[in-house]
Amino acid sequence: MAKTKAVFRCSACTHEVSKWVGKCPDCGAWGTVNEVAVSASTAAPGRRAMLPSTAAAPLSQIDAKVTQARSTGVSELDRVLGGGVVPGSVVLLSGEPGVGKSTLLLEVAFRWAAAREETALYVTAEESAGQVRLRADRTGAVHDRVYLAAESDLSIVLGHVEQVRPSLLVVDSVQTMLAPEVDGVIGGVTQVRAVTAALTSLAKATGIAVLLVGHVTKDGNVAGPRTLEHLVDVVLQFEGDKNSSLRMVRGIKNRFGSADEVGCFELHDDGIACVDDPSGLFLHHRTDTVPGTAVTVAMDGKRPLVAEVQGLTVKTEIPQPRRAVSGLDYNRVAMVLAVLQSRGRVFLGKHDVYAATVGGMRLLEPTADLAIALAIASAEADIALPAGWVILGEVGLAGEVRKVTGLGRRLAEAERLGFTTALVPPGSEKTKTGTMRIHEVGDLRSALRLAELRKSRASREVVAVE
Repeated sequence: MAKTKAVFRCSACTHEVSKWVGKCPDCGAWGTVNEVAVSASTAAPGRRAMLPSTAAAPLSQIDAKVTQARSTGVSELDRVLGGGVVPGSVVLLSGEPGVGKSTLLLEVAFRWAAAREETALYVTAEESAGQVRLRADRTGAVHDRVYLAAESDLSIVLGHVEQVRPSLLVVDSVQTMLAPEVDGVIGGVTQVRAVTAALTSLAKATGIAVLLVGHVTKDGNVAGPRTLEHLVDVVLQFEGDKNSSLRMVRGIKNRFGSADEVGCFELHDDGIACVDDPSGLFLHHRTDTVPGTAVTVAMDGKRPLVAEVQGLTVKTEIPQPRRAVSGLDYNRVAMVLAVLQSRGRVFLGKHDVYAATVGGMRLLEPTADLAIALAIASAEADIALPAGWVILGEVGLAGEVRKVTGLGRRLAEAERLGFTTALVPPGSEKTKTGTMRIHEVGDLRSALRLAELRKSRASREVVAVE
């Protein structure tokens, strides 16, 4: 048999040292240097061959069934995960405090146990068992096969796993767990990495699906820092405005499926519910048209969402008019205003301009440029856009209207909701839109002229030119 030799290797950068150290001298990471066995004989100078724990197998003999996703019972979460949770995988759900992470995962544990003859273990390190039971009573998530453990010690949690033998483990949260054998404070980089690494090893060795709750910092990143995201299989971002009941789960990383999906939920006093058709939430339902409103279709992941953009202009005497934006990219709106004035001859130098979306939606893609421009021009002219219009297009600095991706799906969603006319960029791919009328506009002036927003401004344009 080949002789073996013990070396110490950093799991973060693979740097090797002759003896154990707490901090890697190469990358500076703490608690990542581990002892590994390597072969004493080498094929080339300076390289060592590691002894494999399991022999390599032909790819054709690998069983693919072990990585088949299993439904969580929550349809919108399954959409983001790519069909469900894969046994042996580790999913990190991050979000701001109070957004509803614990409520969602408690619902997942309940439906997991109710749908199959298996157990789910919910570990809470932030709340007492009585607090979790009160939430479960309020949301109707009480089940005999859902086990609860209020523990923060990782060793005790692993003991609970051996006793209960669950197929689903929920840890709330990873920043409040303690690994006794690792130095560092709770929530620090060393502790968080050690806890996550231990739970990942547990998932791979036993086939238990692990769901972790992660806090976020002020800049929106997972606390710990972002190195935690590389240790797990799936990273989900739970978003929502505290002033709105709408919640969205967005995929950031997914080793088992697409990472550009989004799931929509509504958070109520009695729990969280899936929203299968969220487009209606982002529209203000009214019987007549109002100046300063325009409708567009955004692609959030692979899902088309119909959204309403509102604009308002108010005459002011201050030297620097105010520009206020909500739900939109401020720099993008500023650029659209500049193009609107320079290319569209809509003069807003003495007007406060307000632009916002409806329903708390964040609309950041360039596809909404033309809708923003027409909404603001409509508000300035005090003329409402025709009813049933949906507006799509990116506006360039030269005033041209550029193509958008996924036009077919956007128009199909708009037609499903009853829109009859679409303003689209020229040269777009041919799509089947049924009875919807398609108007191609090559530049911003053509769009303003088609919407009849320039006629009422003709006299003011002449004065401004003079």
